[in-house]
This record gives sequence, structure tokens and C-alpha cells, in this order.
Amino acid sequence: MADGFQRRVPTSQGRCYPLTILDDHSRFAIALEACARNTRNITQTALIKVFRLYGLPDWITCDNGSPWGTQGRGYYTGLCVWLLRLGIGVSHSRPHHPQTQGKDERFHRTLQAEVLRYQQGANLAEWQLHFDQWRVVYNTERPHEALSMAVPASRYQPSRRRYPEQLPPIEYGPTDLVRKVRHFGHIKYQGREYHVGSAFYGLHVALRPTTNDGLFNVFFCNHKIGKLDLRDNKLS
Repeated sequence: MADGFQRRVPTSQGRCYPLTILDDHSRFAIALEACARNTRNITQTALIKVFRLYGLPDWITCDNGSPWGTQGRGYYTGLCVWLLRLGIGVSHSRPHHPQTQGKDERFHRTLQAEVLRYQQGANLAEWQLHFDQWRVVYNTERPHEALSMAVPASRYQPSRRRYPEQLPPIEYGPTDLVRKVRHFGHIKYQGREYHVGSAFYGLHVALRPTTNDGLFNVFFCNHKIGKLDLRDNKLS
């Protein structure tokens, strides 16, 4: 799970936006980063540091706030497209239903109660020191009920998938119908335009026919991002 914790923490030099990443199986807090803003560049830089240290996850469930989600079709953003190219599946919690990320929300409540409420930080470096100290306690000293009172560090194993310093090429099979995403996030097929998502602009997606006539699955890299139904002239 990953989340840009939406509560802004004040500092004398601006704001601190805690970025949290929690392992779903072990509850291990993989990251607790003090970020200046919740922008794509800052978040992606923090994620690269985490991926180099712990490897690539198979999947990330994230919230719908910037830079993870958007109001557009499929919620895909530039950050999500980058994750997909790394072979990381992406899903979003239901809008206005934080319980779909219950483990993450519980972690945030604990962070709020034990760190954000009592600690003070004049700048990002001071908040990062608070976060690092508390994260060690959370991962290695605090028993967790969901783990039969074991500590998260005892259950966590880093991923064996290494972070690639260069993005892998986008490749599709010989039977795929490959289309380049045009301006405003559209693809063209059989004379009609369909909206895939502006985050995919300039990249290629693949249409793969299903067993239902006129119904195609739409893939970006190895990830299904939608369905194209020619009977309704609709991509969903």
C-alpha cells in the first residue's frame, strides 16, 4: 500500500507532507518520508530511493489524491503510468471510502497520535528525524495484534525484483492491435476515437480481442487498463 498522507504538518519553513508506504502482509512501514509537497517529482524521487533499497512491489494500492489519482478516466496519472512501466500494478481506493485502505488508515491514526500530535519540527530534516526514530520502534519493537503480537520486521521480506535504472521498453505481441495515444489521451480504432487517459499521451497501448465479439481488453505494458466495447462505442 502507498499513500500521500493528506494532513499537512506545519514547519517554520513551509509544510511537510508525510509519504507513507506500508507492506500489506507484514504491516512493515517501508517508508515514512518528509516531503515538501505532494507532487509527482518529489513523490517519484522518494519512491526510487525506496525501490532501490527494498526492491519493486508487485502491486500498490493508493489513494485518490495528487499525485496518485485524478478525476479522469481510470484515475491514471503520470506517476501511475511510471509505476506500470516498472511492472507494478496500481489500484485506487474507492472515492470517499477510506476503509478500503483500512490498514493504512490505522497506521496513519497511530502516526498522528504518537508523532504528529506531540513532536515539533522546524524543517523537513527535523521531521524526518522524528519519522525515522518512530519507524524503527514501529517496525522492530511494537507487537502487532494482526501478527499474533509479533513485530512487523519479523514478517517482512524485501522484494527480489530489482529496481531498473532505465525503464524497460514497451513491447507487445504480434497479434496485439497496437495504437499510439494521441492528444487529449485518445486512441483511434475503426475510424472512431476513444479516451484512454491523458497520462498515456505519446505511449502505445494494445487492444486484445476477447471471446465476446466486438469486445477488446486494453493493455498498457502487461497491465489491463480498460475494456473497449465496439457495440456501445465505449471504452470503460
